Amino acid sequence: MRIGDLATRTGVSVRALRYYEEQGLLASTRSESGQRLYGEAAANRVRLIQQLYGAGLSSKTIAELLPCVDAKVSTPESRERLAAERDRINTQIAELIIARDRLNDIIDVASGPNPDCDYV
Repeated sequence: MRIGDLATRTGVSVRALRYYEEQGLLASTRSESGQRLYGEAAANRVRLIQQLYGAGLSSKTIAELLPCVDAKVSTPESRERLAAERDRINTQIAELIIARDRLNDIIDVASGPNPDCDYV
């Protein structure tokens, strides 16, 4: 599939797909006319990259971990790194839960009208 098709299928911009290639996260072949061509597995790869970015991993970290993902094996170092990322995410989740609970408390307390706090 061409880069525009991959972008449409994954909801990722063409520019981002080109960046993924520059970073070594995604590979393509070229048609005779020079257009990028991707296999069917590319869509899953892009979704994985997006999930890892969404989890806060850098492109450098993703590039270092993808060979282990591709080989379906890991090293003690890669497992340690993934565990550290998981722990970081768990900390963020806990902090977000606290923030959500504080907002809920504010919403509950502020259920009555207050002229000093009129956002509507």
